[in-house]
Amino acid sequence: MSLIEVNHLVKRYKGANVPAVDDISFAVEPGEFVAFLGPNGAGKTTTISILTTTLSLTSGEVKIAGFDVKHEARQVREHIGIIFQKPSLDPNLTAEENIRFHACLYGMCGYRPAFKLMSLAYRRRVLDLAEIVGIQDALFKPVKKLSGGMQRKLEIIRSLIHTPEVLFLDEPTQGLDPVSRRGLWDYINDVRRQYGTTIFLTTHYIDEAENVDKVCVINHGKIAICASPDEMKRSLLHQELILDAEQRDDLLDELTGLNLSYKANGQVVVPFSGTTAQEVIAGLKTPLNTLKIHEPSLEDAYVEFLHITGGAIQ
Repeated sequence: MSLIEVNHLVKRYKGANVPAVDDISFAVEPGEFVAFLGPNGAGKTTTISILTTTLSLTSGEVKIAGFDVKHEARQVREHIGIIFQKPSLDPNLTAEENIRFHACLYGMCGYRPAFKLMSLAYRRRVLDLAEIVGIQDALFKPVKKLSGGMQRKLEIIRSLIHTPEVLFLDEPTQGLDPVSRRGLWDYINDVRRQYGTTIFLTTHYIDEAENVDKVCVINHGKIAICASPDEMKRSLLHQELILDAEQRDDLLDELTGLNLSYKANGQVVVPFSGTTAQEVIAGLKTPLNTLKIHEPSLEDAYVEFLHITGGAIQ
């Protein structure tokens, strides 16, 4: 059984001419890392809101860990963790107090007025996660005194304290500087490896989805493609050789003779597929003074996809 099952999901807002989410279906397997991408207004925020039980659906069926989001919302929430786009911490409490209230709300343990009075299992869990994420020295400091990066790390601990099967990340690095952004992903990947957590990500930073298991792109309320990053790149773009030579005319004649298409501007760009770069180069006799292989990125493929389908690039 898939951990997340979405079947014919529709969400139509009152007064809207078209559905915000229009009959989409997809599944996420246990342990998968899935990125949910789309232009602004495409329906990704609406979808993730329904999956996390914060918005009702119009029709269709959504199940998380076997529980229906419409009829078993409480059970669904017990199996998920969420890092929202905007911070949702109480700045006047300490980091640990924010975690403690969350744990008590999830029924993990009874509330005690001090960390040292909490159960041993709770204390060990908090300290273990704090060490993984790297905020053990800030656990008992007020949240308002923590940097944005430290607060994001605290939100990871809070979302994982009840050992959820699925962790939803809604723009988790928005507003972070590059160093904090990279560090946060290091910690999320460590947590994923250690606990086998399923990750469901929405992000505007397409490079953050480069190493996911599956990319689902939603456009105009519909799922337009669901594939691995490599499959998406192969279906939309080609690898390219970037070449040049002192005798450029000779090089271009050779490429034409080999039936290879090319673009000759500042350098000679040769797209290729169904063969290897080595095989292309082996057919050339003209001495080269430039030789590079360009591998298309997921962002390249995503931009190309939106260009083809008429989506607005955010």
